[in-house]
Amino acid sequence: MNKTNISLPSVDHLLQRTETLIAEHGRALVTACIRAELAASREGILGGLPSPDETGLLTAIAARVAEMGQEINRLYAGEELVVVCVLKGAFMFFADLVRHLDMRPELDFVRVASYGSAASTCGTVSFTKDVEVPLQGKHVLLVEDIVDTGHTVDFLFRQLAARGAKSLRLAALVDKQERRAVPVRVDFAGFALPGGFIVGYGLDYAERYRELPGIYEAVIEPEGA
Repeated sequence: MNKTNISLPSVDHLLQRTETLIAEHGRALVTACIRAELAASREGILGGLPSPDETGLLTAIAARVAEMGQEINRLYAGEELVVVCVLKGAFMFFADLVRHLDMRPELDFVRVASYGSAASTCGTVSFTKDVEVPLQGKHVLLVEDIVDTGHTVDFLFRQLAARGAKSLRLAALVDKQERRAVPVRVDFAGFALPGGFIVGYGLDYAERYRELPGIYEAVIEPEGA
């Protein structure tokens, strides 16, 4: 049986990791403390996951997403905005975030090929679903689950700029700078994570664990370990 250990650092540890983000953005980060272990067989049978009510994790994520929504409302007050979700990983975050926006934005979706079935990515990115809403002369907010190397965001910004967007900004649930290869700016960041591989709340490992209610750091042990 393959075993995936799921945990999130303590509040103090996570806050230490976010010092750079706080300095850059001047906003408080809402975090939660959870330590859990999730056993997964090859068939994806789950067990041992604590309930969200017991951990408070859902409340912490919801509070931070609501805070981000208010930041976006202040910036785009009275403006025409298109919010673009990057599938698949951002779908839960996107759905929660847009419900906090009060400028009645247009919504669209893109999907790109960059992450495979392993916990890694390369610099090759291509569209598998393009935007459908006209972007000419409109502000565009791209919503990502996690910004890692920056290749995907760089590709999307170049593509969306070519469609005549008035401005381009980025909201990401997680800003992860461990392997940043392209200097992209996260304008609205939920949480900072300098390293590790995370799952849940839309994020996956080999197309599994997207449905988990919180965000968990996955330590993936080799088969037979």
